[in-house]
Amino acid sequence: MSRYEIAFSGQLVPGAQPELVKANLAKLFQADAQRIAQLFSGRRIVIKNNLDAVGAEKYRSTLERAGARVEVVAMDLPVEEVELAPPPAAEPAPVAPLASATGGRLRVAPRDEYMAAFSEVDAPDFGIAPVGADLQDAKPEAAAPQVDLSQFSLAPVGSDMGQAKAAPAAPPPDTSHLKLQE
Repeated sequence: MSRYEIAFSGQLVPGAQPELVKANLAKLFQADAQRIAQLFSGRRIVIKNNLDAVGAEKYRSTLERAGARVEVVAMDLPVEEVELAPPPAAEPAPVAPLASATGGRLRVAPRDEYMAAFSEVDAPDFGIAPVGADLQDAKPEAAAPQVDLSQFSLAPVGSDMGQAKAAPAAPPPDTSHLKLQE
């Protein structure tokens, strides 16, 4: 059974007014203006996928009545069968890399017509590490930072490490010269 997807690229049906279509889609999808603006960005956006033929036609007709031209695409793409070429019967050409005279660059003899297209590619000779070799570059030991701690001291054992004592309260202001009027 074929499955379909509905995609929208911002195209409108002929004669549709853009603002009216945006309002219709906002109501249809119950979306805010920002999401509707994303629909009209010009990019192809898949609205719904994995639909059967009846569901896809229903979405297409509803969106076209709202003024949006959508694309219905079959998701079941045919798989192309590829027949692999048989291995060559003759002895294969040597593939051993030959270091060229250009300082660490490789020149490789192509094994078939496909690889012959890559024979002129200039690639660095990275080489192959032996089994069990450490591939990460050695890092120098990190030096401990020089921090001056001379201004700090330790409290004696058993001392109280609680809150610092508050400063005594200031004396109350002198209000003797103030009078209440009746």
